[in-house]
Amino acid sequence: MPASVVLGAQWGDEGKGKAIDQLAEQSTWAVRFQGGNNAGHTIVVGDTTLKLHQIPSGVTYDHCNLVLGDGMVIDPWVLEEELDRWHELTGERPEGVRLFISERASVILPFHRLYDGADKVVGTTGRGIGPTYRDRTERVGIRFADIAGIVDDEQALSAQAQRMTKQLSTVGVEEAIDSSSLKSDLQWILDRFGTAIKPTGVMVDIALRNGENVLLEGAQGAMLDIDQGTYPFVTSSVTSRANATHGAGIHPGHVEECFGITKAYTTRVGNGPFPTELSLEEGPGQHMAQIGNEYGTTTGRPRRTGWLDMVALRESNRINGYTGLVVTKLDVLGGLDELKICVGYEMDGKTIHVMPTTSEDLARCKPIYETHVGFPSLSLDEWIEMADSSRNEGTGFDAFPDVIKQYIERIESLAGIPVVSVGVGPDRRASVASKGGPFDFPSAEATF
Repeated sequence: MPASVVLGAQWGDEGKGKAIDQLAEQSTWAVRFQGGNNAGHTIVVGDTTLKLHQIPSGVTYDHCNLVLGDGMVIDPWVLEEELDRWHELTGERPEGVRLFISERASVILPFHRLYDGADKVVGTTGRGIGPTYRDRTERVGIRFADIAGIVDDEQALSAQAQRMTKQLSTVGVEEAIDSSSLKSDLQWILDRFGTAIKPTGVMVDIALRNGENVLLEGAQGAMLDIDQGTYPFVTSSVTSRANATHGAGIHPGHVEECFGITKAYTTRVGNGPFPTELSLEEGPGQHMAQIGNEYGTTTGRPRRTGWLDMVALRESNRINGYTGLVVTKLDVLGGLDELKICVGYEMDGKTIHVMPTTSEDLARCKPIYETHVGFPSLSLDEWIEMADSSRNEGTGFDAFPDVIKQYIERIESLAGIPVVSVGVGPDRRASVASKGGPFDFPSAEATF
């Protein structure tokens, strides 16, 4: 069976966790292929809310194997916290049983967090992601496969500690890394996760050859891609479809489906240009922030809010070639008299339909909007009743009122991508799938 990819189609925080959680029911493997604990995926099942940062969102299904892939940078201490919370909730210890860490993934150490904390420009999460990727690129970083060889090599430990201390001093951090503490940290990682460190690329390749379904899970979003995003206000990895198989350790020929996840509006965390940005103090921007609970899962920072940006979404599709679009948080727009969609930009008196390359140029762009009729606010129970009706009666988007169907159809038309699912609340059940589409299957009960 082919692999499927789930990607953020905006600036992150689009609701990937929920979509991955839904698709994982049909999968035997869920693989994170890039990023680290700068990601935050939230899954709501009934009264239980899970906030995941490194563990793949397929964790909620006990038949689904979990991989922290080759292209990731992993903080072992954060991973232990996540696993401890999962154990408290379910009694399960999946590490080494159905959760595996790629031996090719890079290790985030205390040094990386200290170095990242000195950033005052990009507005990173401070989790050490960028410095760890930098170490990998410079070929001085430590991968999980390297730990056993380094931990008893005093010369290698001393060289690493000296390098780290020197680099901290260059960014004004007056803290020394000593080789004994580095050795202690590495030994703990080996003792705690040794049974889970595996050649995961080989394992996933075998699964695909055996006809199993594999779900490749992205973090962040397309507009935060290090190469294709709004540089320099981006993340430190390639977030796109092109890296999904590479970061998982398999070849791209395995992928047939690629789902882009977009909110029915737009949000952004951190610094950088945001053409459709609205005020958080009043009006629709405040409405989106409050009703949508727009605070970062990882950092708790308030997200900037704005209208749906089709220029950015088409750019995202150009890079990734989505076979289906999942529109999330449509319910948040309920209660607004009118809805707007950005269909182009005005820059220096000219109309453009492609994002400029530089952030300086993008910051000068003014959105060109088309306006649509709004729809009433509904309670979560009412939205779930609508979603259940769609599933039980097989009506797809016909379960929606005409005004909502027209909004969805306009998104499809402008994006050039079929909408395959629409989220109308945080709960797993609060989604309406296109009739006969890839999300059109019964909602599973929780296994925890």
